[in-house]
Amino acid sequence: MNDRVQLALMNLIPKNTISRLAGSFAKSSISRGFIPGYVKKFDINVAEAEKSIAEYPNLVEFFIRRLKPGLRPVDERLTSVVSPVDGKVSQVGPIREGQIVQAKGTSYTVSDLLGGDTERARRYDGGTFLTVYLSPTDYHRIHTPLAGRVTAYTYVPGTLFPVNPFGVRAVQGLFAKNERLITYFDTEAGEVALVKVGATIVGSVKVEYDVKAGTNIKGGRLQHQELENGPVYGKGDEVGRFEFGSTIILLFEPGRVELEERLKPEAVVRMGEALGHIVAK
Repeated sequence: MNDRVQLALMNLIPKNTISRLAGSFAKSSISRGFIPGYVKKFDINVAEAEKSIAEYPNLVEFFIRRLKPGLRPVDERLTSVVSPVDGKVSQVGPIREGQIVQAKGTSYTVSDLLGGDTERARRYDGGTFLTVYLSPTDYHRIHTPLAGRVTAYTYVPGTLFPVNPFGVRAVQGLFAKNERLITYFDTEAGEVALVKVGATIVGSVKVEYDVKAGTNIKGGRLQHQELENGPVYGKGDEVGRFEFGSTIILLFEPGRVELEERLKPEAVVRMGEALGHIVAK
């Protein structure tokens, strides 16, 4: 099936509703019986899981499984910036004239990504972005790339196209169309935006700092919340999770972070490993 036909079919499907229904099923005890098949289909390394697969009460709990202690050591260098997730680099590079590259020949605006916040988007113009895709095989908890305080968050309602290679190729402005939850941190590298993008089936994003915050809310509206006394996280601390997994996008202000040259599309990254370093002012 070519991309045009597949996209036409995706447009006809009530993606958000299906994702909510799938989420409800995956949280039910019935879904527990699907865990062995899920493990086999996606060749998941269950030896890394904190518990045996028999101990998970449903598919969601297995999907958001924690790993055994010590499997994802966090780079301890004071100036290092670490990966917040396991996954593959989708795109990386400079933010030019307010644009982020989605794929070769395709881009979208920072302002659209941030829910139309043009003032905040200007803060990142000339800075750096990194997009990482999480496949069903990956560990789906989200951690902090730097130590810092949560200063604000934004929930942006939207659709739920797949964020796999097909979605990236076929859907113009994909990451600015899908549901997303954005967390802003005040760090030694200035403000950092951690954008968590939902996808088909992967409708639910949760964060540790506010139990009411999330995505794929029925009838949800754009919400922005400034936090005067937001929580402080250490580098590599857990800050959220995908309940079925998706994509994260990191935004850095100009001249504050230098990413490693090895970070090219398809490069594999693991939570806690160094992605780059803070640039001295």
